[in-house]
Amino acid sequence: MRPGRLAAAVGVGLVLWFVPTPDGLADNAWGLFALFVATILMIILNAAPMGTVSVVAMAACAATGVLAPGDPGASITAALSGFSNSTIWLIVSAFFIARAVIASGLGARLGYLFVRIFGRSTLGLAYGLGLADLVTSPAIPSNTARAGGIVYPVMESILKTDGVDPADPATHRRMASFLAISTYNLDLAASVIFFTGAAPNALGTKLADQMGVDTPSWGGWFLLACVPGIIGFIAVPLVLYLLYRPEARKTPHAPQEAARRLAALGPMATREKITLGVFVTVIALWVAGGSWLNPTTVAFIGLALLLLCGVLTWSDVKGERSAWDTLVWFAALVMMGSQLNETGFIDWLGGLVEGPLGGLDPTVAFVALTVVYAASHYLFASGTAHTAAMFSVFLGTGVALGLPALPLIVILAALPTLMGCLTHYGNGPAPLYFGTGYVPVGRWWSLGAVIGLVHLAVWLGVGPLWWQLIGAW
Repeated sequence: MRPGRLAAAVGVGLVLWFVPTPDGLADNAWGLFALFVATILMIILNAAPMGTVSVVAMAACAATGVLAPGDPGASITAALSGFSNSTIWLIVSAFFIARAVIASGLGARLGYLFVRIFGRSTLGLAYGLGLADLVTSPAIPSNTARAGGIVYPVMESILKTDGVDPADPATHRRMASFLAISTYNLDLAASVIFFTGAAPNALGTKLADQMGVDTPSWGGWFLLACVPGIIGFIAVPLVLYLLYRPEARKTPHAPQEAARRLAALGPMATREKITLGVFVTVIALWVAGGSWLNPTTVAFIGLALLLLCGVLTWSDVKGERSAWDTLVWFAALVMMGSQLNETGFIDWLGGLVEGPLGGLDPTVAFVALTVVYAASHYLFASGTAHTAAMFSVFLGTGVALGLPALPLIVILAALPTLMGCLTHYGNGPAPLYFGTGYVPVGRWWSLGAVIGLVHLAVWLGVGPLWWQLIGAW
């Protein structure tokens, strides 16, 4: 808890609370907006853990009556409504499946397998680590969990065999600097290809659904995101290799170390085989079962199988702190976003934003909206906070301008994760990789700005062409 930052966020909320309600807006809508701003500021400033902030926000919404003026019972029911959201439980269930992938050793095995296949050069090693991240991303919705539980440990074990000393900067430029920043950015790029690759994907889609906008299915998200997403994934290491070329180009020791680690792991254990089977089954059902099985139902089936087969225990489920933490903050943010829409605040604010853009060509408006939205990530230390704060307004504005809803949802939900490249605090895994000390902060920011421009060029250039080809634009 940071009392000074907490007081600053609450202070801003109180100032907004007592500002006269703008014309055309209900008093409770403006009051809810004041609470929402205070909540987002607490998250941005890291004034308290997100779970704490979320509980405070729900309590404040219920106590002030902004959700249902004059009806305390309805107010608390509305404040807790986010917990009944099926998308939230999809993400939470996927966290439990992720625990099995990591705890069973399957994640590490996949990581070393990709290093053994691709790791003969520094560039290939980066792609190998990135592919380990990508193949596990459909069932692990936390890119921080993938980075910390699978990819980062594999990267560090390879670097140790190369003689990298974290305390000696002279050893960093051989390959550690390049691998640290490229692996981090590959983690971000992998997170947006699949719907369940990162929480902001689901959060943005749910906010769009609450606005009455048609949203993509699990397979629909992949279809829309696969081409720009995969091109961005391929481009990131190449650009970094040109701009931040490592001293070592060949890494014959990396496949050897990976082979040694795989030999130490031995044959696949029963727990790994079961986890792999459930992992593949869940993804197959997400892709093919949308017409007869809800994605959340599929996730629960996967979790049930892991529990019945003993790969996970109920103690494991109870101990998965990230999942329960996600449940609380996701429920609070979805609830506030939904209520802002129901009170008419999003439509009112979208009308203000739409005015200056109304005379622009739709394509120009699309680019302008996207660039402003992407650049605003400098203000955020979390893709979730960025999505919660800005997604609904930008989506509403874009739809009002006649832009196609499905591509707009995907790009606006993906950018808060992709733009984590901009700073050393821009996304969950950033402190992990930046904290190694392998990349100076100035270099991190300058390279991040270039990678951000690359992502924008791909998603604004290739994206519309692909969406036209599949009939989504």
